[in-house]
Amino acid sequence: MLRKQNDASVILKKGEGRTVKSGGSWIYDNEIEYVEGDFEDGDVVKVTDFDGYPMGWGFINPNSKITVRMMSRDPQAVIDEGFLEMRVRDAWEYRKKTVDTSSCRVIFGEADFLPGLVVDKFEDVLVVESLALGIDRMKQVIIDLLKKVMAEDGIIIRGVYERSDAKVREREGMERCKDFIGEPFDTKIQIIENGVKYYVNVADGQKTGFFLDQKYNRLAIQKLCKGARVLDCFTHTGSFALNAAIAGAASVTGVDASEVGIAQARENAELNGVSDRVNFEVADIFDYLPALEARGEKYDVVILDPPAFTKSRATIKKAVKGYREINLRGMKLVKPGGFLATCSCSHFMDTELFMKTVREAAQGAHVTLRQVESRTQAPDHPVIICGSETSFYLKFFIFQVV
Repeated sequence: MLRKQNDASVILKKGEGRTVKSGGSWIYDNEIEYVEGDFEDGDVVKVTDFDGYPMGWGFINPNSKITVRMMSRDPQAVIDEGFLEMRVRDAWEYRKKTVDTSSCRVIFGEADFLPGLVVDKFEDVLVVESLALGIDRMKQVIIDLLKKVMAEDGIIIRGVYERSDAKVREREGMERCKDFIGEPFDTKIQIIENGVKYYVNVADGQKTGFFLDQKYNRLAIQKLCKGARVLDCFTHTGSFALNAAIAGAASVTGVDASEVGIAQARENAELNGVSDRVNFEVADIFDYLPALEARGEKYDVVILDPPAFTKSRATIKKAVKGYREINLRGMKLVKPGGFLATCSCSHFMDTELFMKTVREAAQGAHVTLRQVESRTQAPDHPVIICGSETSFYLKFFIFQVV
């Protein structure tokens, strides 16, 4: 049951709220002059500018520096079950038009105007991540609405698992949690993406179990890999490596520091019948690449898909150094005329800085790069191009080393 929206009002300071006024969703604690009326943490409250101009409705939590997250700009909006159904239907209809929905991100927080909530669909299972108190209160209603809307398309959801175990929940005054929502089920699920089969463990995999955002970037490398010798760095559970193998690569090596990830990658290779052409190794990439270079190894395609090297502006210089190092080493391993696929999933590593870092790496490796493709996250991770909490984070480039 949803709590009725509150009549309390958040009044902004004069000159503040610039992010919200430019289309963003967040209001920080230092932008608020005062709150008029009583409320409970997580309540949906009015938001008004310093002069009384109505700015809409958002849920409030003074425990967080992001004190208000906007739900609607319409001062007349009623944040009830009908409102949430509209949001859910809009999100699902968008996915149906833009991506393969067999496995996809169904709700992407602020980009779907449901701040703090992520829902991934893996075949007939939903995985939910709730990061804000206000949306946490609406979570069960939204899940039930998703089931209802998908059932209208003949999709019956057999289970829901919660992966709200991110540390950021503690800033909202919430405990981290991992558990079934509803009846338990086997959390090891088989999915198919780009013709490649994977086992996804939604309970114990990273994030919600599988990185769906690279779906079409993985597909983009297939055309480069027929008959090729391929090196996939930071392979995790083998996704890029398996796309290369399915596309007809002569041999593929996938490397990751995680023994658990590599074990799952080997299982995925067996599932696809490509174990004879794909080899997975456990190693630290920063040690592994120089060792390959010292042995004189060369590849037709090198793929670099590292985790985010920085999650704050404070550590961006260290991150740049890491990105420069792996790209320089990767370029040195590409045969003349071969290809380098490289990416950054760090929000703070913007496109301009990432390209500058890659150029510096090319200079250090004494190679010339010819850009083949510039890509970003799959459309089920939509990008809202306003507000400071931009949903754009993934940069993906394919270069020919000439």
